[in-house]
Amino acid sequence: MLYLSEFQTKLSNQYITPAFSLALNNEKPPSHYLIAGRNSSGKSLLISALAGNGKVESGVRECSSVVAEVSVFRQQTLIEEEKQKDSADILDVIAEPTKVRELFLRTNEDYQNHLYYNELTSALRIEHLLDNAFLSLSTGETRKVIIMLAWLSDAAIILLDEPFEGLDVEAINAFSRFLVSQQQAALALTANKLADIPEGLHAQLIVMDDLAITWKSDGALNYDDLRSELSTWFALESDDIDVPAALNANDTNRKDQNHNKQNSELDALPHTLIQLNDGFVRFDERTVFEKLNFTLNKNDHWQITGPNGSGKTCLLQMFTGDNSHCYTNDLTMFGIKRGTGESIWDIKKHIGIMSNSLHMQYKVNASVEHVIISGFHDSIGLYTRPTLAERNVAGQWLAVLGLQQKKNTPFQSLSFGDQRLVLIARSMVKHPAVLILDEPCNGLDDFNRQKALKLIDKLAKAGTSTLLYVNHNPEECIPSIRNTLNMKDYNV
Repeated sequence: MLYLSEFQTKLSNQYITPAFSLALNNEKPPSHYLIAGRNSSGKSLLISALAGNGKVESGVRECSSVVAEVSVFRQQTLIEEEKQKDSADILDVIAEPTKVRELFLRTNEDYQNHLYYNELTSALRIEHLLDNAFLSLSTGETRKVIIMLAWLSDAAIILLDEPFEGLDVEAINAFSRFLVSQQQAALALTANKLADIPEGLHAQLIVMDDLAITWKSDGALNYDDLRSELSTWFALESDDIDVPAALNANDTNRKDQNHNKQNSELDALPHTLIQLNDGFVRFDERTVFEKLNFTLNKNDHWQITGPNGSGKTCLLQMFTGDNSHCYTNDLTMFGIKRGTGESIWDIKKHIGIMSNSLHMQYKVNASVEHVIISGFHDSIGLYTRPTLAERNVAGQWLAVLGLQQKKNTPFQSLSFGDQRLVLIARSMVKHPAVLILDEPCNGLDDFNRQKALKLIDKLAKAGTSTLLYVNHNPEECIPSIRNTLNMKDYNV
């Protein structure tokens, strides 16, 4: 049993959750709960309260069962713990990277004999990662490890905050079937779109809106009834949207000369923006991909696909200079051969990026407006006074996103989905020569997902940016992106 009564907790960003009251049972066979709502409705806050995260502020939380959590918060926490361990300069000995197998052993010394070990490792296709360092894994692979740890902990209640985000299609399908069939734990899953509901799920429906539980079904609903109830809650609006223009020569305030210089530099870039010859990425004895020849020409947009761990993010990090393999490969960026003494800022000024990694790194508690403006400066946080022109453009983006009222709100206090929208705007705000979007729609409800997809398509058509777009969901294809690079073709 897990019970909350007017329970409030202060989270690590100093945000105090609303007071939640809810009871989850873990009798056999286990009951399941579907927590549904749009972005900013409070789903993740409720999961944090149920998990016991943060410092208790008021109310009661009673728990008589082992509870496990699968969430971005849990993922970030484990990654930060491993990074701190890896800070060898504060240790007397050189830290050895923690392998996936060691994480499993810490959680369950007899993990290989766990009732669901074989079934879950097969569903997630994770066994080949056991001897890899946890910090070397992709975002999707670390999510799979968090899922495994939840079940290996023998938890009787497992909290799943958007568990499918970041997983490839095969893993989503197999893990969905597992969730419906497993009998170990009562599940509390969040959903912000109909596709988040595992087929065959029977669950009590809990609907959230405006940081409160607004409705609960009397008992468990079957899969069809869950979809029927939520089809109204997740209804889409069809308003068209436009991409705000970039700063231009008509902007009359300080730094105009710098922005005009940037525009002329964009025009002066070569037709071939990126050229990779016989590309590869290797970590110790593991080859992620090899023999990749890739050319990115102006306005020649590409979608990059492939299963978790196939090297999609590694490839993009080579292009942005965030992976040291950019120096070991035959790579030319914007006419500059990498490793010839160039400044990394000569590269980054032509790139806009939205990725899971950036989202995890963006912990500076700047205002929403300043986060968007930071995209002009390729910084995490804003360290110069914004110009009037920059603030005007940021205001236009806030209007497109429907976040005008949150202009001065601290970024860290936004919901995960709203943070995602703001970071998408940040990546697009300067209309970069190359726009890198690595699974940008993770965490967005159907309405905001469609809004983001329209924005991406509009920008692709505008001709100011050339797109590299990573996604797993076939429903998130962009009409204007007609080229596809499947990284699976370059795996060993």
